[in-house]
Order: sequence, then C-alpha cells, then structure tokens
Amino acid sequence: MIDRSAPRGVLPAAEPRGVQTVPAALPVQPRTGRLLVLATVFVCAACGLVYELELLALGSYLIGDSVTQASVVLSVMVFAMGVGSLLAKRLRTRPAFGFAVIEAGLALLGGFSAMALYASFAWLGESRPALVAFSFAIGVLIGAEIPLLMVLIQRIRRQDAGGAVADLFAADYVGALVGGLAFPFLLLPVLGQLTGAMLTGTVNAVVGGGLVLWLFRRDLSRRCRLLLLAVNAAVLAGLACATLLADDFERVARTAVYGEEVRVAVQTGVQELVLTGPSSGSPRSLDLYLDGRLRVSGYDEYRYHEALVHPAMTGPHARVLVLGGGDGLAAREVLRYPDVAAVTVVDLDPGVVRLARTDPMLSALNGRAYEDPRLAVVSQDAFRWLRGPAARDRFDVIVSDLPDPGITPSTKLYSEEFYGLAARALTPGGRIAVHAGPLTTRPRTYWTVESTLRAAGLRTTPYSTGGRLSGFAAGPDRTLGTADAPPQDWGFVLAARDRAPELRVDRDTPALRAVSTRGLQEAARDAARTRLSGLPPSTLPHPRYS
Repeated sequence: MIDRSAPRGVLPAAEPRGVQTVPAALPVQPRTGRLLVLATVFVCAACGLVYELELLALGSYLIGDSVTQASVVLSVMVFAMGVGSLLAKRLRTRPAFGFAVIEAGLALLGGFSAMALYASFAWLGESRPALVAFSFAIGVLIGAEIPLLMVLIQRIRRQDAGGAVADLFAADYVGALVGGLAFPFLLLPVLGQLTGAMLTGTVNAVVGGGLVLWLFRRDLSRRCRLLLLAVNAAVLAGLACATLLADDFERVARTAVYGEEVRVAVQTGVQELVLTGPSSGSPRSLDLYLDGRLRVSGYDEYRYHEALVHPAMTGPHARVLVLGGGDGLAAREVLRYPDVAAVTVVDLDPGVVRLARTDPMLSALNGRAYEDPRLAVVSQDAFRWLRGPAARDRFDVIVSDLPDPGITPSTKLYSEEFYGLAARALTPGGRIAVHAGPLTTRPRTYWTVESTLRAAGLRTTPYSTGGRLSGFAAGPDRTLGTADAPPQDWGFVLAARDRAPELRVDRDTPALRAVSTRGLQEAARDAARTRLSGLPPSTLPHPRYS
C-alpha cells in the first residue's frame, strides 16, 4: 500500500541509478504482464488495509480507547512505510526477488498479527508493545512494495514516470477501498479476527509469490526460484496449520483471559460477548463481558441496578425508557412496579438481547424480564432512536444504562446533544437516571457528565455507591471476592427539567437490598463534597472524556 503521506508532485525518476532497465523476458505480452502487475498492486493494497484495520480493531478491543489506539497504529504505520520505501532502494537491482520476499514476510506477519496480539493479551496481560511492533514491521514491508513495483512495471513497458505512478496509485487506492469494505462486512463477521487475518495472509502470499515465480521467473536463478518456493510453501503451511488450530487457540486463550468456566462466546456484528460461570446453580455466579470488559457481575449487579433505577421511579412512572441495558437487568428493576404500563429498551446489539432471552442463567438473573408483555425492545443506536419519530412519545422515566463515558464509542451518548434529546422525550416532571462512571477513581469524568446534563437544561442530583451505599451487605451467595471485599464504585446522576430531584425511594417499593432513602441522601452529600466546579460540558464536536 502506498505511503499516502508522500508529498504530491514528487515522482520517481524513470531510470533510477543502478536499476536494470532492459525489458523483462515475459511469458506473456507486455500489455498482459502490465495488467497482472496492476492486479497484484490491487490485491496487495487490499491485504495491507485489512492488516491495518485488524490492528486498529484489536487495539481498540484489547486495550480500549479507540481514538488513542487508532492514532498510535496509523502514525507508526505511516512512519514505517516511509522507512520501508527508503530501505527498498537497496533491493532495486533485484526487484522481482525482493518483492517476493517482502510479500512472503508481509503474509506471515499480517496473517499471524491477530493471533500474536491476542496471545500477548491473554498470557502477558499487555498488548501495547506487540501492537506497536506489528504496526511498525507491517508498515515497513508495505512501504517497500511500491518502489519495487515501480521498477517491475517499468521493465515490462517503459512509460513516463507520471503515467506509471498514476496507474500504481489508481490500483492501490481501489484495492484499499475493497479491503476496507471487506474487513467489516465480510471478514470480521463471517470469519472472525484470527481466521480473517490468516486468510488475508494466504491471499497475499499466493498473489505476491505467484506473480514473481511465474511472470518474472526468467529474472530468477534456479536457486532463487527454489528458495522462494520453499519460503512461500512454509508461510502457506504455517497459515494453514494456524487456521486449523484457530478454534483451539481461541478456547485456550479465552480460558486464560476469562477463567475456566466460559459458557458462551459469540462475536456479534457489534462486539464480542462472553458469558462465564456454571451452567446451573445460582445465577449470581455468572459474569458477562462485552469486548473484554466486565459489564455484569452476578454477585453484586443488584447494587448497581437498584441504585440506578429506583431513585428515578419515585413519582409517575407509567412509561419508562431504558437506553442500553440489553441484559434486561435494569428492566427487571423497573418491572417490579405493578403500575408500570410500558417499558421500552433501546439497545444497539441484538445479540445481547438474544443472550438475555435465551441463556437460562442470565434469564434467571434478569427475572425473565423479556417474557413480560409490558416490555418492548428496539435494536438501534440510542442517539439515532431519540432523534427519530418514535421518541416523540413522552416518557415519565428514562434510565441511561450505558457503558462508561471513557469508552470512545459511548462518548456521543454522554454529550450535551444526547441529553438534550433525552430531555425532550421526558414528560413534565419526568426524571432521567444516568450511569456516569466511577466517582472515586475518575472524578473528572463523573463531574463532566454532571456538567453536561446541566448544560442540556437539566437540574441534577449526583450520588455514588462508593460512599454510604457501600455499607449494605452484598448478599450471602457472592462468588467473587470475600465478604469484606471493597465495593464497586458506581457513580450516578439523577436529573429533571424543572428542579433538582430529591433522592429517595417510595415506601411501597418492593423489598430492596442495596438502597434506602437515608443511604441515598447520605451518598449524595458525600458526592457533593468531591465536586469539581467549572468543568466544560462534553459536546459532539468537542468530547471531554479521556
């Protein structure tokens, strides 16, 4: 793939010093040979962009913060492509052999990159060094392709440098387009990250090696041909073996990451879902991970969901909207009120909802909320849904049960624009409860959420389970940690349009284990003492979360 950071208008010389300029002895007509070289550029560009996107996806999945990981991968790779272009100058006297070796190396590194990064994460607990190393190595090899292809295409048929560069750029960019579309719509959902990378490496090796060993075979000595055959055969054999063992590798690596009791592991079109815990017994023993992050821990999830939902349910609550919460746990708390008439759950990933419906343990944990006729599900992005006509039906209560605002894909769901849409969907006197991230460990993020709600015209009451609420017992059947393990630090904000809502729970509320009116009010006072004033709100063009 071409170094797109190269200055425009700077073209390679038509006859580089030291490069063989005699026409190549080809087994086909020059026009056909030239088309074959451009087709190879197309395929190699597609493979190169797949490797790049694979590193971006894995960096975001394994490490988090997709903006940072994308910046690291792209900047390192573009720099490495420049280095590779310079190093390729040493290979211009033997361009065919050099190109074949580079493609074999690229197929090997790119094909095994996903497996190596996942292994680094599973057994070493850290993927950043491996991510940077693979970005640099793959970038060097990608950058070395074009100078050598320039020499090869000029040996087939001499033309002006501008025309040759235009042809190479056209094939490269179109190939990059195909690779960029194939990764999210074909390779990732159908084959997954590991097998998709290895299939790409196989295509890369076959096309790159095949071009040289057939079209430019007369440029190679017998020894070079045998060496290239052996190298490419070894690369293809290694990729084939790894593909056959990919499922076993995933199981072993997943066990190293999540423990021995992995019951469900599926890749949806949105994220990876992993459910751990025994298949029978107490549902409090299960854990639900989304893209490697613990989203639900069965032994204490009720602390979170009771503190999030019940303060918002004081007052009218006939119509309730749950944003996120596809696991059904927030809906479970809402449906405990018999006078709730309708609950709408808007979750982006239908795979989470499907798992919450069908998995016996998760279904037991959420009280089989999806069997309640009052509950309706919408599989759509919450921001888009609030902008649509369906959100014009006003709600008495909105529960925002979304991932932490520091996770980049969720940032827009913690913006002033998003809360403005949510406020518009509230009835007069309605309330919105927002999960705002941990108050103790990330106070700036928490108070930015609170500031953003106020900027959207809402009056706020902040509180956290890390304060007085942590004194409530976690229950006798916890399976993680000990009875005196430190409680989770979950921060919330309760908001309304007319005035700051009071923190309390109704006397008629079904028996609660983790919240009480007194505990909530004391938690609010504790939270207020940590306030960070003067923080600007987060908006779509200027996100404030790190």
